Amino acid sequence: MQASLNIVTYLARKPTSAFGLVVLALLILVALTAPILAPHSPYAQDLQNTLQPPSMGHLFGTDELGRDIFSRLVYGARITLTIIFLVTIVVGPIGLFVGTVAGYFGGRVDMILMRITDIFLSFPSLILSLAFVAALGPSLNNAIIAISLTAWPPIARLARAETMTFRSADYIAAARLQGASPARIIWRSIVPMCLPSVLIRLTLNMATVILTAAGLGFLGLGAQPPMPEWGAMIATGRRYMIDSWWLVTFPGLAILCVSLAFNLLGDGLRDALDPKQMNRR
Repeated sequence: MQASLNIVTYLARKPTSAFGLVVLALLILVALTAPILAPHSPYAQDLQNTLQPPSMGHLFGTDELGRDIFSRLVYGARITLTIIFLVTIVVGPIGLFVGTVAGYFGGRVDMILMRITDIFLSFPSLILSLAFVAALGPSLNNAIIAISLTAWPPIARLARAETMTFRSADYIAAARLQGASPARIIWRSIVPMCLPSVLIRLTLNMATVILTAAGLGFLGLGAQPPMPEWGAMIATGRRYMIDSWWLVTFPGLAILCVSLAFNLLGDGLRDALDPKQMNRR
């Protein structure tokens, strides 16, 4: 608990990581209080007030169907958090398992697992996600599955590198001499040592995950209308963006701020969890 408080305090002292913390906290708060914050239903259409500019009645204006942009952005925060949460709980364990097993056993096991990882890494994440969604069918759930299938290889590579530095340590040799099984050694001794680096990588990957999800939504392969997903909102608003700039500006700013926040927060976590930085403090 004290270590967690120290990390949060360190992050709050740095302006860049503090910005990431504030944006992430606001995102969670907005998602939790969406029914209270949103002045209108995100799905309610008002064809008499289509493409209205920002005003007191509609803070961010209305879209081509008269729906309130601000309300749709607020509810879209829930979709973004859902994507982040589900991708994290899938990608983290898979990447950690593959990397630690490959790094600990080495030899043929390492070769097979890393060649599979290299196959996934050889394709750009968005292109590979497009292929998976095209095979599974366009939907938000399938987009989350596709993103998860393409986001674990960097985690596996990192966990493997960390494991290879730990597997020859004295405490690992002592655990073997005491009769500990490989599974117990990996789970009890190696995984905890890999967690800080994996956590940092996951945080940095969230920006890519958000952009990939927005890209799939923009192409019509992610969240389907009328869901208020930010990428899908940009896709529907691009036809009117010359005269109605607010249709794409506000969703784009939301994607930019959240992606930037995760990058800055990941950089701050990297400094906070670096032993050299901890000793310097």
